[in-house]
Amino acid sequence: MQIKEHNVSAQLKEAVRDLYDDYAQAVDAEQLDRWIGFFSDDAVYRVIARESHSLGLPHATIYCEGIGMIRDRANMLQKVAVFEPRVLRHFITGVRIQSASADCIVASANFLIIESLFDAEPVLLMVGQYQDEIISREGDLCFRKRDAIYDQYRVRTTLVMPV
Repeated sequence: MQIKEHNVSAQLKEAVRDLYDDYAQAVDAEQLDRWIGFFSDDAVYRVIARESHSLGLPHATIYCEGIGMIRDRANMLQKVAVFEPRVLRHFITGVRIQSASADCIVASANFLIIESLFDAEPVLLMVGQYQDEIISREGDLCFRKRDAIYDQYRVRTTLVMPV
């Protein structure tokens, strides 16, 4: 049975908001081992332009299908990739539950990500909307599908850390 946002319990709303906040905290702190744990084994994680998403095109700036690809992305960032050190700050607002059933919660939220490099002023890295499918795994919520749909025409700099 599907339920609408106004019929969702305060406890479920709080749990979903906590999931979004905990996710942002892990990424901002570069805790990539922890970041992996926010996804189910069969998760799909995409960072995709709004235009591509709106047209139903599968091309994504970052595309990970399954926990193995998500883990590989984290391992690559920790052990292989060379990039200028940076600090990210995620600002997440407008968390909404579109529907909830015993099997899946469909939710969305707006995001704004500020990037600070060592020798430059902080800049807007990305703005957009998360569109997610969330499931319960052993009593904890995790993402089965996470689309980070960015609004800008292009990514300004190298997209290193997860969105």
